[in-house]
Amino acid sequence: MAEIADIEALRQRVRERPLPRHVAIIMDGNGRWAEARGLPRVAGHREGSLSVRAVTREARKLGLDALTLYALSVQNLARPPEEVKALMELLAEFLDSERAEILDNDIRLEAIGDLDRLPGFVRQRLDAVRAASAGNRGMVLTLALSYDGREELVQAARRAAGKHGPAGIDAAALAGELWTAGLPELDLLVRTSGERRISNFLLWQCAYAELCFVDTLWPDFRERELLLALCDYQGRERRFGLTGAQVQRAPRE
Repeated sequence: MAEIADIEALRQRVRERPLPRHVAIIMDGNGRWAEARGLPRVAGHREGSLSVRAVTREARKLGLDALTLYALSVQNLARPPEEVKALMELLAEFLDSERAEILDNDIRLEAIGDLDRLPGFVRQRLDAVRAASAGNRGMVLTLALSYDGREELVQAARRAAGKHGPAGIDAAALAGELWTAGLPELDLLVRTSGERRISNFLLWQCAYAELCFVDTLWPDFRERELLLALCDYQGRERRFGLTGAQVQRAPRE
């Protein structure tokens, strides 16, 4: 794709073509961003929180239905205690500082993962913002916290079996028990920092999602980088197992 120098021109180009309904981002590279600058890792996490704000604002302005951000995996909780403590404090700070913007912009905040593993002062803030924003009908912002994709599938299978019995489980029954039930199908998964893997994130939901891997470290991923990822998505032909000719003949929505 040719380079577009002006961000407004890039934004206009994105708006002129069909947008994905649901975008997910694996926010990777905070620690490396800080280490490259001789800073403590927490400085990268703090700068990364500014990227969360910028990307969420841009996604809402564009009119995305859902944005899901991989903020914290179960495995991240095994990092050095001082880093985990700093992450939790930053999360609480983010929930406090962004509460007004979430509410003012008709955003509904959700969270997925093993939320019981979060400290009480984070859960209290998270529950408060989720409750306050529950009636909002704009974009859904979902934070994946203490998240494990395999565990999500295990729990969904258990719940589906309890409702339908093992023989009654089909794809729809299982999907209805996922933590993301009710969200649009995932269209685009972006991972930052140059890594080329999905790291146990949204394993079921990624089945037909487009994958976009970018070299930019998360603290440097802002509005422009999101727009470029969306442009890349818009340039792809999504066939869902059909041929290109079949897709071209299909009626447009």
